[in-house]
Amino acid sequence: MDAVTVPEGLRCAPGFVSLAALPPGTRGLVVSVGASAAPLSALERRLLEFGFVHGERIEILAEARPGRDPFVVRVGHTTLALRRREAQSVWVELDHSGSDSPPQTQVAASADRVELEHPETGPTP
Repeated sequence: MDAVTVPEGLRCAPGFVSLAALPPGTRGLVVSVGASAAPLSALERRLLEFGFVHGERIEILAEARPGRDPFVVRVGHTTLALRRREAQSVWVELDHSGSDSPPQTQVAASADRVELEHPETGPTP
């Protein structure tokens, strides 16, 4: 991993961003969890158990209003609700979907809402 601990906090190599900073609609690949210089915390180990492992696909599906916390993320085939502070040690490489447009443009063009489906009642807005 290219993240290092610095006095201001955790800094990562260009191209990688913390999962906590991503808006809905963003897709990417997990690069790592935690800082390479420090042992994993209990929370970071738990995130690995949930599937936040190197190379796994993620997508931010939704976030609460107001405050953006918690947010809904799909990792692999698992969908979770996390607080931003819980997700800040997960490092992600953004998926550019093979286009030349920057990720911010792609995120702005994505859907603003997610439909949740309950087996007995069907889709809900």
